[in-house]
Amino acid sequence: MKKKFIFITGGVVSSLGKGLVSASIGMLLERQNLRIAMLKFDPYLNIDPGTMSPFQHGEVYVTDDGSETDLDLGHYHRFTQSPLSEISNVTSGKVYNTIIKKERRGEFLGATIQVIPHVTDEIKLSIHRCAAQEEEIDVTLIEIGGTVGDIESQPFMEAVRQFHLDHPEDCVNIHLSYIPYLKTSGEVKTKPTQHSIQTLRSMGLFPDMILCRSESPLDPPIREKISLFCSVPPPRVLEVVDVSSIYELPIHLVKQNMDKQLTSLLGLPHKKVDLSDWEQLLESVKHPKQFLTVGLVGKYTTHKDAYKSVCEALYHAALACGAKIHIQGIEAGELDSQDINECDGFLVPGGFGHRGFEGKIQIAQICREQEIPYFGICLGMQALVVEFSRSQLHLERANSTEMDSQTPDPVISLLSEQEGIKDLGGTMRRGAYPCHLKSESKAFISYGKSEIFERHRHRYEFNNKYRESFEKKGLVVSGVCPKNGLCEIVELTDHPWMLGVQFHPEFKSKPNRPHPLFSAFVKAMFERKKKDV
Repeated sequence: MKKKFIFITGGVVSSLGKGLVSASIGMLLERQNLRIAMLKFDPYLNIDPGTMSPFQHGEVYVTDDGSETDLDLGHYHRFTQSPLSEISNVTSGKVYNTIIKKERRGEFLGATIQVIPHVTDEIKLSIHRCAAQEEEIDVTLIEIGGTVGDIESQPFMEAVRQFHLDHPEDCVNIHLSYIPYLKTSGEVKTKPTQHSIQTLRSMGLFPDMILCRSESPLDPPIREKISLFCSVPPPRVLEVVDVSSIYELPIHLVKQNMDKQLTSLLGLPHKKVDLSDWEQLLESVKHPKQFLTVGLVGKYTTHKDAYKSVCEALYHAALACGAKIHIQGIEAGELDSQDINECDGFLVPGGFGHRGFEGKIQIAQICREQEIPYFGICLGMQALVVEFSRSQLHLERANSTEMDSQTPDPVISLLSEQEGIKDLGGTMRRGAYPCHLKSESKAFISYGKSEIFERHRHRYEFNNKYRESFEKKGLVVSGVCPKNGLCEIVELTDHPWMLGVQFHPEFKSKPNRPHPLFSAFVKAMFERKKKDV
């Protein structure tokens, strides 16, 4: 079978949910026994989002090969089985960087380097590279970041136009557009979408399907109007309305026969999509048996996407228990006693810099003293270690050298290979590493096996010089990287559930396969809540 390609663009405004729509489409194709690959184009000039502020960009999603990528790849992972790696996320910065390196090596034989053909050729090459990463890939989905009409995305749009010329029978365009509702007039407006489609056409791209993003269902006349003015058949004008859970989206699209429309456009035989397992999962969302509140202690809690994978992993673990979990964002630099008292447990996620670090240490102390479940991830683990060293080892000035380079007790210190590095981008310990678990530890019991592989993104590590002192006082190193002996997991032996990991388990959680550590953490909160009743 010839390889097929689906391009997803967005119009009118940003943040419409192209990533979720792309992931949902990928899921529907997989449910028809098609093998997919997914690719995200980002128009910004950064090489990757690794050095971008979470306030601007949200979380950085890390793949097994250590690539720092867009958070939409997290959606791809949670909805599909698509391979994800450096190939799966291409930015303008990465494209231009590659071309300039080629030019400096003389690979263009003295030619004048231009957007057409050199930039567009490199973009097209990245599409082929993604489609060819595994032989059995049938359909490649390409999401183009930004909004149609943005100057930054024009080279990508031109490359897609050229790609269509090269593969006229194998490409499908899907356009996601916003349909606003004006309260003052009580009307739904289609004109912004019409203009968005006109802009798309001016670039030589013609939508095969339009997805209408709206807050509520659209009346048939509205969809018929969009069909008429945008020259797309009525069955291929679908609505994407607000849903109570993002995991409803694939079911919502199947109800509108999107799976049939896709296979028809791609020229593929249609097979009935079975989403019964997904529907069962959603029953747990709609009819929870129990309720929990977890405190998420970080520096970026006002930005909902900054800890996207952490939040989703918590939801997954709660779903498996038939529960609904409320995530209470707690700013580490401004602790509120009322927010703290309402929580059944605390999760301290990763982060960088000294701002809020002492607040995270304070949370670790409260959890240790009051036997409240605590889950520390990356910097959250380091806060646990620093708190324990100060309170139990009586090392009053113990700290991480990231926070205090002059600390006399660097219980968390910079990796030796990181010393002297000036560039921040792409220089951390990143990607999947093996970890051996200590038998009978909480970590071992959670995973149910002795060797695991988890993804990292950090520069500072637990200082093994202090390991013996910690373990004598009850803070045990229960997970170690066999390659270099670095500490991966610590846990408090005389505490119901207080555990910290140097890696990022949230990146591997799925709604129908929650991560074992998140599941264990949620269960520990349930156990504590039962005792308090």
